[in-house]
Amino acid sequence: MNINFTLEEIQNVAKQILETPLLKKVITFHAEMGVGKTTLIKALVNELGVQSNSSSPTFSLVNEYETKNGEIVYHFDLYRLNSEVEAYDMGIDEYFYSGNWCFIEWPEKTPNLIPIDHAAIYLKLNNDKSRTLVLKN
Repeated sequence: MNINFTLEEIQNVAKQILETPLLKKVITFHAEMGVGKTTLIKALVNELGVQSNSSSPTFSLVNEYETKNGEIVYHFDLYRLNSEVEAYDMGIDEYFYSGNWCFIEWPEKTPNLIPIDHAAIYLKLNNDKSRTLVLKN
């Protein structure tokens, strides 16, 4: 899936992503700082029916949300992670293999811990401030 969009269209983009047939529940997000990974994840969390405000788990590494249907959503921001050992010690693999939604920013910090069977979203900021999204499921 390839989509060009503006930030005003991000909720519709989140809906399109979640309507992807057989979408994997572990999704990695790849983009430079400031391109909109967290903003897109907030839209996805909202589209899944999470009632509470979502925010980046920059300092806690993971935030947990519950949808109105009782599904669990984990949002990881691994930017401040020092090593894969640190991630493993916090039990990150248990989250990844829980069967729950896992949205992972900065997955390159834990390349050996990301499940092989995952989806990946690549975001790029364009000159006109729009974004290009590529989903590999």
